[in-house]
Amino acid sequence: MSKQFSIGVDLGGTNLRVASYASGTEFLESIQMPTRLSAGREEVVRDMCEAIQSLVRRNYGGRKLAGVAVASPGPLELPRGILRNPPNLPGWDGFSLRDAISQILRYDILIESDANAAALAEQRLGAGKKYNVQSLCVLTLGTGVGNGLIFNNQIWSGTNGMGGEAGHIIVSNDEEAVCGCGGFGCLEQYASASAISRMAREQFGASAPESAKELAILAHGGNPLARGIFESLGIALAIALTGLINTLNLPLYLLGGGVCDAWDLFSPQMFHELERRSYVYRLTKPDCPNPAFLEPNKTYILPAELGSSAGLLGACLLGLEYKPAAYSSGSSKEDMLVH
Repeated sequence: MSKQFSIGVDLGGTNLRVASYASGTEFLESIQMPTRLSAGREEVVRDMCEAIQSLVRRNYGGRKLAGVAVASPGPLELPRGILRNPPNLPGWDGFSLRDAISQILRYDILIESDANAAALAEQRLGAGKKYNVQSLCVLTLGTGVGNGLIFNNQIWSGTNGMGGEAGHIIVSNDEEAVCGCGGFGCLEQYASASAISRMAREQFGASAPESAKELAILAHGGNPLARGIFESLGIALAIALTGLINTLNLPLYLLGGGVCDAWDLFSPQMFHELERRSYVYRLTKPDCPNPAFLEPNKTYILPAELGSSAGLLGACLLGLEYKPAAYSSGSSKEDMLVH
């Protein structure tokens, strides 16, 4: 791997990031630009491919390109790389992202969900590596709520790529909390940055803080409305985690994303509610919630470690594991494996 490099892409609803990578947690080079959703999906793909091609030309001391992988918001149909009604990419339903990129680059690329890519990076380079864990679940609390699953060192994508959509676990029967997925009462409507902004407007009206960070400042200052919003967030997370823990029984659940900067505001209520609701958690609760090492047969819930670079790092890791092939719209994920 030392004489190879990969290119990873993190496609977000706001920003588009492209990076070259060889090893570790640092990029060789990275490019960031706004995601021009208003210009149309074809222009976004063109921006992406131009950035990829510029990094391919860099060569990096004679290194050979191992592969290119894109971390995209879901839901995704995999391995074909077709988006299916993605809440955070309006107008992209049915778009074959993999084919659109490959037709420009003229070699095959890999598409994976952004949350799965982040989970892979956490398992290989972050908390999973630190604690020697082969299976974990990641919830990313950003504009929406993403979910990635790693079982025995491998991404779990489900039957057709739509596994790991815990952001749409129902945590409330409030029909007013309509989600972009078409349902209501989803975790995403109570535990994301956009949800925090919505709840702040409902509680504060015209004087609502403009960001989750500003709301957190109010909460740290003792404002009861602000503190109540973060407590509601903690309860919503506990409900979702109850289902995940009772079903999956994994050793490690990681929470990442910008919302986790307010960990001290929502986690006490989350742990209190989780212990009340989840019998599996009660039976496997660790003695030390922030350990130097994980006790066997215990359930840990910790902050993720790689920050905002996790999804891009995961895409780069996937790029190292998969090789580009001559373009063929019928190629499968297995066709691109490095044997």
